[in-house]
Amino acid sequence: MGHDHVVLRPGESGVNAYRLLTELVVPRPIAWVSSVSAEGVGNLAPHSFFTVASADPPIVQFTSVGAKDTLRNVRESGEFTISLATRALIDDVNATSAPYPREVDEAAAVGVAMAPSAVVVPPRVAASPASLECRLHDTLPLGDSVLVFGDVVAVTVDPEVLVDGRPAFDLLAPLSRLGGSAWGLPGAVVTRPRPR
Repeated sequence: MGHDHVVLRPGESGVNAYRLLTELVVPRPIAWVSSVSAEGVGNLAPHSFFTVASADPPIVQFTSVGAKDTLRNVRESGEFTISLATRALIDDVNATSAPYPREVDEAAAVGVAMAPSAVVVPPRVAASPASLECRLHDTLPLGDSVLVFGDVVAVTVDPEVLVDGRPAFDLLAPLSRLGGSAWGLPGAVVTRPRPR
């Protein structure tokens, strides 16, 4: 280290900004979003641009890169459910990222069992230990993408992953996305007291 860094400018010839961002902004949590179209067809797809947008009120945010079925469904119905993508479910999460036609329910095509949500219509992934049920708060178009904000109206958690009433990272075993075809598996956890 300590050498002069290479300067890459997005927009210049040969510079792939998407690749650089997805390889440097790592690890990224995965929003495994379930939605239902106006015709009642389910959709299940992972989105790796995902974060908490607001704590009070509780709002989460994921980005639709391009106009995908998820975005259309969420705009039509005003609801979606995010299931936690876990290490045990990596192959299902990956399989549901395939570009299925709008009339195909990814969960059914891949064989992912779904369970009813508590409050909203879009179901949750039955084998996932936790889900966030959301009502559409707003969308914000940015370039080729659309940010989707959801008011969290219910949270479901499997009691098996709770320790002293709180979700435990090692029991949740969340997946993350890295660059290219790489995925991050849950690793060691360290703690540091926060400075006062």
